[in-house]
Amino acid sequence: MAEVTTPPARIDVLVYNQISATGLARLPTERYRVGKDIAEPRAILLRSADLHKTPIADSVVAIGRAGAGTNNIPVAAMTERGVPVFNAPGANANAVKELVIAGMLMAARNLAPALEFVARLERGAADLERQIEDGKKRFAGFELAGQTLGVIGLGKIGCLVAEAGLKLGMQVLGHDPEITVDAAWGLHSQVRRATSVNEVLRSARFVTLHVPLLDSTRHLVNDGNIGLMPEGAVLLNFSREGVVSDAAVTEALAGGRLAGYVCDFPSAATIGQPKVIALPHLGASTGEAEENCAVMVADQLRDYLEHGQVVNAVNFPEVRMERGSRYRVAIANSNVPNMLGQISTTMAQAGLNIHNMLNKSRGAMAYTLVDVERAVDADVLRSLAAIEGVLRVRYLPYTA
Repeated sequence: MAEVTTPPARIDVLVYNQISATGLARLPTERYRVGKDIAEPRAILLRSADLHKTPIADSVVAIGRAGAGTNNIPVAAMTERGVPVFNAPGANANAVKELVIAGMLMAARNLAPALEFVARLERGAADLERQIEDGKKRFAGFELAGQTLGVIGLGKIGCLVAEAGLKLGMQVLGHDPEITVDAAWGLHSQVRRATSVNEVLRSARFVTLHVPLLDSTRHLVNDGNIGLMPEGAVLLNFSREGVVSDAAVTEALAGGRLAGYVCDFPSAATIGQPKVIALPHLGASTGEAEENCAVMVADQLRDYLEHGQVVNAVNFPEVRMERGSRYRVAIANSNVPNMLGQISTTMAQAGLNIHNMLNKSRGAMAYTLVDVERAVDADVLRSLAAIEGVLRVRYLPYTA
């Protein structure tokens, strides 16, 4: 039988990492207890902690990641348990965009080796000015204006990077076969559309990647296509480490195909390599981004825990339904035929009049919200949980 839960008087939330106080304040203390030493939490809120290595209590009904990527969470296992995994897409977009622009400028103007050169100068040298004048010739660069910027992945971050490139006077070429309607509407009309990753690699002086790490995007740039890039090109990776093949990059740098590689993911293969600017995962490391992510995911967690609504879950369909009554049942189930019929029949047999019902699916996962006109007793909840394919039943009476 599937898990049946009812809301406790106090909702316990286990926190990993340092979460912005502004975000935690979205969970009012009169209803929530938030801490790092909670044995049976109803929800988990984290940033980079690796939940693959940590047992997740059976009491958990939702997980919130204060950031975009969810590779540190066993999403598939949570889906099997009927547990949504929320993230905060776009909340750190401006921070990442600014870092991408900084990376392009560092590569174009050879700022990293120039800074290293100055740091090694002897302050008391009699010929200091001459050394500076002679040395600067080695670091001559080029301007961004007039260059072509290729953006692979046109989510919130990619769109902001594309717009920034246009404002810097660059020609911008974008590619994203999975672009959303909202992103397409927000994309500047001057961004030219590329039909493939290879077209972007072949056409741009700068190529920046903004895609999630999936089986389909692992080593998206590899030894089979990196040679398409024009000589002197710069590759930027602020997505995930596995999106780019380190071996392909180091070979392209050594052969002169690439003038630089800028990434947010240092690895054994790239640390200390000439022409590599590797940053220690600084993409979302601003106070503003951390606050935005925490606020977004805390709001989403609260809306799910109290009302069953699903927004920005990576493994559940988006389901939003205004309350039509005080009594709501939320059901996570496998996406199989006749599920709605069985749910409505079970409620009808119990004499429950359905005020409103909404069901949506996402791949093998489905989720149903049902508002009924009177309280639902435990026997009905157990009958719903006993339906084959139901993963979790949550009873959410409105108490405010």
